[in-house]
Amino acid sequence: MANINNSPSKTRRAEVAGAGFAGLTAAIALRQNGWDVRLHERSGELRAFGAGIYLWHNGLRVLEALDSLNEVLQGTHTPPAYETWMHNKSVSKETFNGLPWRIMTRSHLHNALVARAKAVGVDIRVNSEAVAADPSGQLTLQTGEVIEADLIVGADGVSSKVRDSIGFKQERWGSKDGIIRLIVPRKKAELGYGEWDNTIDMWNHWPRVQRILYSPCNDEELYLGLMAPSDDPRGSRVPLDLEVWVEMFPFLEPCLVEAAKLQSARYDRYETTKLDSWTRGKVALVGDAAHAMCPALAQGAGCAMVNAFSLSQDVEAHGSVEDALVAWETRIRPITDRTQQISADYAANRSLSKGNMFTPEALEAARYDPIKGVYSWPQ
Repeated sequence: MANINNSPSKTRRAEVAGAGFAGLTAAIALRQNGWDVRLHERSGELRAFGAGIYLWHNGLRVLEALDSLNEVLQGTHTPPAYETWMHNKSVSKETFNGLPWRIMTRSHLHNALVARAKAVGVDIRVNSEAVAADPSGQLTLQTGEVIEADLIVGADGVSSKVRDSIGFKQERWGSKDGIIRLIVPRKKAELGYGEWDNTIDMWNHWPRVQRILYSPCNDEELYLGLMAPSDDPRGSRVPLDLEVWVEMFPFLEPCLVEAAKLQSARYDRYETTKLDSWTRGKVALVGDAAHAMCPALAQGAGCAMVNAFSLSQDVEAHGSVEDALVAWETRIRPITDRTQQISADYAANRSLSKGNMFTPEALEAARYDPIKGVYSWPQ
């Protein structure tokens, strides 16, 4: 960790909009480099949205740089293999040549990052929504307050007001499929015989398209991703239509019964967002505000955290913030663009159902080491 420099003559100020994974990462990394950082969260509390999350080597290295890795590793799980089933028969088991990866609940990761942000002195403001930004370095809050900053980070999600207020050109398209994400009790004993410590990607293409991504987070919690086409009223129904899921995946009935109880479940279509640029003047966009991607490669959060951390590296390496942001996007964006495209293609073609689809190209982002700026893991 870099030493925090509180010297008034050298301190620069960053305003970060959004306290998700990307915003927290940017805030912590900048603060560790000596910046005064204020983090704005529009909600009244700091909490993670969603259910479970995968982190690979790239995201884990970011956590190491933030001094949060050990805390995150506790209570999380690395499966022995990523197994793919087609019509309830195993077609592949991938181990990624020892590439580190981890599954956890989103709340576990978020809590660790919030704790770290507080520990390093990030000024966290809840009920504080950024509604506009100016490339000259001004952030406008919902209250009407206008704040001057040396750097503004828009990490305020797929519906980013920071992004839209400036007018970044964007393309956004949705997939034919969507997903219901849930955390339920593992019920491992009730499932009976099987390799239930693995990730198991269970696909059925007939008589209807349905998929369950079975992902153990720890000994007690299971992350379920239930995929169905958006035009399937029963597969996309929330709360869960228990009958239609048990019919296709009867061996998971103990877990599905728990899933059907969750009234807070929601169905989300896969979406991709691509911008003409991630930066304008002193404003940088990170995470879903810049590059929302389909979850096929489980790299949405990893790329967001890597890009947020890399931003902190580049603003230290260049004399002006404006030059740093241009250099940052030039350096780091191509990896995200390629990962986003493969994710979109995989989702559109349901490619993961074939098994053995985590090719070296698909794992490019996962293999990247953002601390060293190199690919530090063999293909």
